[in-house]
Amino acid sequence: MNQRQLAKIAKRVGFWALVGLIMLYAVFPFYYAVITSIKPSSELFRVELWPSTWNLDNYAQIFSQSSFVRAIFNSIIVAFSVVFIALLLGITASYALGRVRFRGRSTVMLVILGVSMFPQVAVLSGLFEVIRALNLYNNPAGLILSYTIFTLPFTVWVLTTFMKELPMELEEAAIMDGATPWITITKVFLPLMWPAMATTGLLAFIAAWNEFLFALTFTLTDAQRTVPVAIALLSGGSAYELPWGPIMAASVVVTVPLVILVIIFQRRIVSGLTAGAVKG
Repeated sequence: MNQRQLAKIAKRVGFWALVGLIMLYAVFPFYYAVITSIKPSSELFRVELWPSTWNLDNYAQIFSQSSFVRAIFNSIIVAFSVVFIALLLGITASYALGRVRFRGRSTVMLVILGVSMFPQVAVLSGLFEVIRALNLYNNPAGLILSYTIFTLPFTVWVLTTFMKELPMELEEAAIMDGATPWITITKVFLPLMWPAMATTGLLAFIAAWNEFLFALTFTLTDAQRTVPVAIALLSGGSAYELPWGPIMAASVVVTVPLVILVIIFQRRIVSGLTAGAVKG
C-alpha cells in the first residue's frame, strides 16, 4: 500500500471521525434528556448512559396539568398561524421583488435583510407598546404579530431569491394565455416553489414554536402561554425543588415533533436553502 492510498484512507477516517464527533455533540443532549425523562425521581442524579429503571411518571405528571396541555394547543395555533401569514405575504412580496422591475428594488431588499438582523431585545419595549396599544396583550394574536415581524424578512428574502431563478418564459406564457398576476403566482409559480416554501415554512414554525422572550413578556395567564414559558414555569413540590424529570419530559414532548418535521422535509430544506446559490 503506497503513501497516496494511506493518505486517502487517513482522510476518509478523519472525515468520518469528525462527522461522528459532530453527531455526538448534536444528538447526545437530546438523548440524555430522553433517558432523564424516563428515570424515577430517586435516580435523576445518577449518571448513566442507559437507565436501569424505566418510569413514565414524569410524562403522566406533565399531561395531568391542564396548563401544559393548553400551552401545547396555544403553541400549535400560534406557530401554524405565523407560517400561514408569513408564506402568504412572502409569496406575494417575492413576486413583486423578484419579477417586477421598479426603482429602489435593491434598497427594499437590503432594508428587509437589515430588519431581520435586529435582536429581539432591542425592539422589546417598543413592540410591547404596540401590542398594548392594539389591545393584544395576553392574547395569541399579539404573539402571532410579533413572530411574523421577525420571520417575514427571512421568508421574503429566500422566496425572492428562488423566484428570480424561475424561467421568464413561464410568466410570459401565462400572460399570453390571459392569466392575471394572482393566477400566475398560484397556478404557475406556486407548484415550483415548494422547496423554498418548505424551508421557510419549517424555519418559521421552529422559530415560533421555540420563542421564549416575547411569549414571556406578552402573556400573563396560563390560558394564553405557549410551551417554552410553560416549561420554564414548571414547579416542584417546594420552592427549593427543581423538577428535572418533568422538565426533561416536557422538553422531549415539544422537541420530537420538530425532529420528525426536519426528517420528513430535509431534502426540501437543503434544496430550498441552496436555491439561487449556483447558476447554470
